[in-house]
Amino acid sequence: MISLKSPREIEAMRRAGRITAQARALAASMIRPGVTTHEIDTAVRRFIESHGAKPSFLGYAGFPGSACISVNEEVIHGIPGPRKLKEGDIVSVDVGAFIGGFHGDCAGTYPCGQVSDEAMRLIKVTEQSFWEGIKFARQGNRVSDIGHAVQAYVEQNGFSVVRDFVGHGVGAKLHEPPEVRNYGPAGHGPRLLPGMTLAVEPMVCAGDWQVKVLADKWTTVSLDGSLTAHYENSILITDGEPEILTVTGE
Repeated sequence: MISLKSPREIEAMRRAGRITAQARALAASMIRPGVTTHEIDTAVRRFIESHGAKPSFLGYAGFPGSACISVNEEVIHGIPGPRKLKEGDIVSVDVGAFIGGFHGDCAGTYPCGQVSDEAMRLIKVTEQSFWEGIKFARQGNRVSDIGHAVQAYVEQNGFSVVRDFVGHGVGAKLHEPPEVRNYGPAGHGPRLLPGMTLAVEPMVCAGDWQVKVLADKWTTVSLDGSLTAHYENSILITDGEPEILTVTGE
């Protein structure tokens, strides 16, 4: 069942989204050679908790970190630890914050120092594919219209979209219906209605789209070892343009 949020619930989601987006921005500001993924994760946790919220991911299905920090060929769910970032890495940070009964959820991929032209293009195409997708996140359209637009843009630029993981509804639970795929034909799935809140999150590979989960049962990497990028925001369907809920407010 897809929940439609009330005005009060939407305001609570804006609050959660703002903290989440600020945590993402903090993590992005820390990405430089020599910094460990654990240091970034610790800063994210302290920031979220300092605002009276809880990290959505910490302990979720046993996940040990407050942020998923995934480097280079790691698509999603990278576990923070002692790994030191290196010049030329690209780093995906996925964060969530829970406050007032609701979650925010967002992600981004960032360069560590100077990166290759191809890596930077991958980052930019992945982010832009989100914006291409949410052009269709309007009342009366279908959920699959979003993913169709994402896939079309990504593939026009010579990259591929991960199939094994998808976006989702977000609200009182971190993962709610409906699934928001980043691929497939338009015109399918539930109709979009005002009050729906969705986490739209393109996950893109420079090479083939196939992925595998490593022995830690979390870290997901491109099967061919190619670079990957991830971009996500929580959005609200309105009676006009979609509203981005994960904004810093600055």
